[in-house]
Amino acid sequence: MRGAFVRGLVDIAREDERVVLLTADLGFMALEPFAEAYPERFLNVGVAEQDMVGVACGLAEAGFLPFCYSIATFASMRGYEFIRSAAVLHRLPIRVVGVGGGFEYGPAGASHHGLEDIGLMRLQPQICLIAPADYSQTLSAVKATWDLPGPVYYRIGKDDRRKVPGLDGHFELGKPDVLGDGADLLLLSTGAVSVEAAGAVQKLAAKGVRTTLAIVSTLNPSPGADLLALLGDFPVAITVEAHRVSGGLGSLVCEVIAENRLRCQAVRVGVSGPPTAVTGSEAYLLRRHGLDRDSLTTTALNVLAGTYA
Repeated sequence: MRGAFVRGLVDIAREDERVVLLTADLGFMALEPFAEAYPERFLNVGVAEQDMVGVACGLAEAGFLPFCYSIATFASMRGYEFIRSAAVLHRLPIRVVGVGGGFEYGPAGASHHGLEDIGLMRLQPQICLIAPADYSQTLSAVKATWDLPGPVYYRIGKDDRRKVPGLDGHFELGKPDVLGDGADLLLLSTGAVSVEAAGAVQKLAAKGVRTTLAIVSTLNPSPGADLLALLGDFPVAITVEAHRVSGGLGSLVCEVIAENRLRCQAVRVGVSGPPTAVTGSEAYLLRRHGLDRDSLTTTALNVLAGTYA
């Protein structure tokens, strides 16, 4: 997905000389296409993400469109005060690109696991928050939103091979993509873990469970009206996110249900409990937290049977 981001940015920069790409000493074997095409518009600030955001805010004030690239934890947290106090309060068009949300940097340990970034960015009402599901949707999302007037946070995955069947790169700002028309269960997912949710839908179909999958790629502005229409048609909805269960997609769905008094049970599947020293591959950590397709299938069946706890 980061390959799609760079590909899209190279195309955009060809048309708009305001586009600048900044990195905090990351993106090797990924950002070279942009650096080689536009070396005068590529800045490596070193291991200093806060400085990167500060420089980006200055560039935006001067009329540029800066994109800040780093690992999701560092992109969202180290410069958060600058994002809030400069970009948000002054409506500066910086684009913060958080790469590898969830457990995509699994072996690097808890410091690199991006589990809070969506919650942080949802707190800032002026930030457009986009979490594409796969390569093609990342490309579509970047090309559809690169010139928005205020700040944008992109949560993109590392793996360019991921593909959600039926999504076909579709993206519309503020709109979830609804795949299928199963009436038994609604799954809602965001970001790169949507591939696992799509896999669970296929496994559930083999067991006779008709499932609708909603890919929620925009979390700010809130797609509340569309979620309201969806949730009102189902007795139970399961949210899937490689993020803490508080603050992210699950919280958004629960807010819509509570504020509109819907009779829909929400089950949030994500990361809960205190941080641990356990690390490993992304696949291992997704299984550990019940986010792989097999675990999601089991959870769905238990929820429908009334045995989920």
